[in-house]
Amino acid sequence: MKYYLRNVLRSASKTIVLLTLVALGTVISIVTGSAQSVDEIIKRGRIVVGAVVDFAPFGSLDNSHQPQGYDIDVANLMGKYLGVPVEIVQVSGPNRIPFLLSSKIDVLVASLGITPARALQVAYSIPYSALEEAVIAPKSRKLLSAADLAGLRIGVPRGSTDDTAVTEIAPKDAKIMRFDDDASTAQAMIAGQVDAIGESTIMLNDVFKPHPELQLESKFILSRQFNGMAMRRDAEDLRRWVNTFIYYIKNNGELDSIYRKWVGTPLPELPVF
Repeated sequence: MKYYLRNVLRSASKTIVLLTLVALGTVISIVTGSAQSVDEIIKRGRIVVGAVVDFAPFGSLDNSHQPQGYDIDVANLMGKYLGVPVEIVQVSGPNRIPFLLSSKIDVLVASLGITPARALQVAYSIPYSALEEAVIAPKSRKLLSAADLAGLRIGVPRGSTDDTAVTEIAPKDAKIMRFDDDASTAQAMIAGQVDAIGESTIMLNDVFKPHPELQLESKFILSRQFNGMAMRRDAEDLRRWVNTFIYYIKNNGELDSIYRKWVGTPLPELPVF
């Protein structure tokens, strides 16, 4: 009888602990405002999206200091299909994943390149945009390959795929200068603080367009980057819905229309995985 009662009490204790953990998880979710499922987002009445605003035309601030760009339009379209308003939280390249992991946002729509290293931290959607990364420098500077970077100052956004690509190929005597974001990397080029930068070629037609005196051009390609939306790894229900959303708007032409609006070219062919 004592043995039976001991087992009953032990079982009851485990149940209490389990219920406590579940309740604690619910409280944490409420306090942080994070959501892991579509039902939670709809019940809360909004989706919280992290987006960069220093990487035109994918994200920038308009004259009223409101977010605009390709990523912003895609995020707002996502809210339309969910039937809830979109709350945009401005993030930077270095802090976008920490913001997601600390539950400050539900999903990143922030031109986040898909890499195996990042996939250890976040759950990616299928690609929704693409970029071509290159070494950019003045026409007068002869740069045909990585070997020609020897002794040069090369600017990159810290922690970006450009940072990774340049670090892998740069000669030992090249000086890699890491800046907080794309905007400060571009400003370093404009101010003459660097000899070349590793950046998206889109910047040539957008950020650097008002500076024809620099005579910048793409020297050689570093990589072709496919971008995915990102969620926490335990938000599988939300990830499945986001994948369906991207697949749908890619096939009905809405994604291509947004890309043409902001980038000025057709949406590149995006792989499905």
